[in-house]
Amino acid sequence: MAAVIKTITNITSGWMALIAILSSAAVLAAALAFQYIGGLYPCVLCMYQRWAYVVAAAFAFLAWIFRKKPALAKITLGASSLSFFASAIIAGFHVGVEKRWWEGTSECQGAALDLSASIEDLTSQLMDQPIVRCDVVPWDLFGISMAGYNIIISLVLTGICLWVIKASKEA
Repeated sequence: MAAVIKTITNITSGWMALIAILSSAAVLAAALAFQYIGGLYPCVLCMYQRWAYVVAAAFAFLAWIFRKKPALAKITLGASSLSFFASAIIAGFHVGVEKRWWEGTSECQGAALDLSASIEDLTSQLMDQPIVRCDVVPWDLFGISMAGYNIIISLVLTGICLWVIKASKEA
């Protein structure tokens, strides 16, 4: 076990970067499965959380590319960690909206309609898109919503990335 930890914490091995990339991909795949298989369409805050994972994966990919340059690898892995943390912050805001502790953004009420359009066009606008409110919990497990689980996952990934940066003996 110590050998595995030593390998993962060695920034030049690139393992932590790959773990961050695969973790981001797994979270995004789960979100897409909930959407396309489960029929649970995302609200705007869910989409922001997804984008934070895309950014985290991109920075982790750069960390993997720069794995032989420890200083650059640490910087890009740190940026990946910040992206995971941003996802946790957005998810925390989302949980607050779900619990009605505060109001969501103006985008949380659904897409704006073009009120100057004809009745047929307005009907088409309404029928062509699902209206997903940020303050409605479409799925939960043990009383924790998907946004709540995202807080946990994002903070764990943030912590692991920071731990590897701190534990790395290189540069």
